[in-house]
Amino acid sequence: MAEPWQARVEGRRHAARGGARKRAAGAGASHQLVFVDRLVATLIHLRHDLPHSVLGLLFGVDRSTVTRAIGEVRTLLAERGCAVPDRPGLRLRTLTDVFAYAQAEGVELRLDATEIQVRRPPASRGGRRAFVSGKKKQNTMKATVIADWRGRTLWTDALRPGRMHDATAARNEGIAVCFRHFPDVEVLLDDGYLGLSRDHRGQAITPPRKPRPGALPGRVEQWERDRHGHSSDRITVEHALADHKRWKQLTRWTHRRDRLPDTYRAIASLVSDRTATT
Repeated sequence: MAEPWQARVEGRRHAARGGARKRAAGAGASHQLVFVDRLVATLIHLRHDLPHSVLGLLFGVDRSTVTRAIGEVRTLLAERGCAVPDRPGLRLRTLTDVFAYAQAEGVELRLDATEIQVRRPPASRGGRRAFVSGKKKQNTMKATVIADWRGRTLWTDALRPGRMHDATAARNEGIAVCFRHFPDVEVLLDDGYLGLSRDHRGQAITPPRKPRPGALPGRVEQWERDRHGHSSDRITVEHALADHKRWKQLTRWTHRRDRLPDTYRAIASLVSDRTATT
């Protein structure tokens, strides 16, 4: 990550100068925080949500230096994508990448959504109702996550307002196009994605429907076994979501909402690195 960060720094300096540097490389003021310290400060902030002023005291710099460093490194982490199990150096960044990987490797995917509580928009700002979750009755943003059969995170979207339905959020990310282009990929879903199951039979797999009242006891017992089996197979994506929520910033987001998507993708990238070899 140090090389992309250095390239961005030099790019900003080139734009500020309006041309190539006029002094030799290495001349001039040096960074108060070297890249490794910037990375460590960002990881501490993501994991424990320590204020920037506290991190400034720990590293002996001003709060604004920490704020700028975290903003730079968080973006780099978000752009890395998720690690691929047993494929060092290969990373999945888009939904198309995930479906292509699943079809090539014969991986059955698990998809689910989770909500993160955010601050309520000001009264004078439009679109306040878009963030009110119909499920949690709170102001939230919704993340759609895909994991594999072992609960390893493979992808997360750009986040949507909490009022949006789970299936709508997945459609807006282009999952219907992926189903058409990768017909061998199967995705396990919960009851919130019945519309996808209807439109993409055999690929979007939801729990079996409950028998009607008066059905034979054998039919009811078979439905219970099938539903339990589906839940057991799909539970790994719940484990992936639980791994994300162990990072304090995702238990409740208290910062600007426009920074949450990069934060979630950065944390998902770090979690995928840890679980790619397990």
